[in-house]
Amino acid sequence: MAQKHPKAQRRSKAVRKMECANCGAEARVVRGSYDFTESGLKHVRLQGIELIVCDKCGNVDPILPRVNDLMRMLAVAVIAKPYRLGGDEIRFLRKYLRMTGDEFGRLLHINRTNLSKWENDEDKVGAQSDRLIRVIALSLGEGLKGKLEEVIRKFPEIQDEPAAVRIDMDTEKMSYRYVEAA
Repeated sequence: MAQKHPKAQRRSKAVRKMECANCGAEARVVRGSYDFTESGLKHVRLQGIELIVCDKCGNVDPILPRVNDLMRMLAVAVIAKPYRLGGDEIRFLRKYLRMTGDEFGRLLHINRTNLSKWENDEDKVGAQSDRLIRVIALSLGEGLKGKLEEVIRKFPEIQDEPAAVRIDMDTEKMSYRYVEAA
């Protein structure tokens, strides 16, 4: 889960010291923001988390609190997004459900090739398929059923054109918000 300095925005005051996973040197633990590319999503930033920062090699590793809760919150944030799902988001939801392309395709009544085109942004997912993907994820995703009615009631607000938004996640409050991506 390594990043170099530019991807992580940190505060300079060290909380404690740890060993760098990359080079073994002593590294600082600081609080800051981290672009969570390991999620498989292009635009997710974790706010106010602890980061292991190595001044020797430039490596930055996040300390991820409550990973299962974090991934569940991220799934809800993707599902509730007020714009059409992008390919990386469809792939994220499929993987969150621990499904292969074939398994997920069968639920959507499409072939694996079509799903692959959606996941790789070679073809745009239709509005009805977009909503079906969200309902499947809410219905089958661990711990997500409680959000089903809330999210479905927001379906009329979903804009069919995708927008470049980043999901900022506050891991302490376990909340998220959408921010215009640069």
